Amino acid sequence: MDNREIKNRIEYIVVCISEFAKRFNLTTQQAYGYLHRFKGIDFLNEFYEVEHTQSIESAVDDLQMYCYNNGGRIA
Repeated sequence: MDNREIKNRIEYIVVCISEFAKRFNLTTQQAYGYLHRFKGIDFLNEFYEVEHTQSIESAVDDLQMYCYNNGGRIA
């Protein structure tokens, strides 16, 4: 993975965290903590190739479902 791809992934993950926070009325720190605890950050990194081709709204939907399936309770 080159530096450009790493930068793109980081920017994408930051945007997803921010949009997740907005949708669920969380601070960015709370959203990060939740997504980290329930494997959402891992999900975004692992499936970046597919997820970044979709809308951010779709990514937030996927994060919500993925984290819920890993024990999170934001529904």
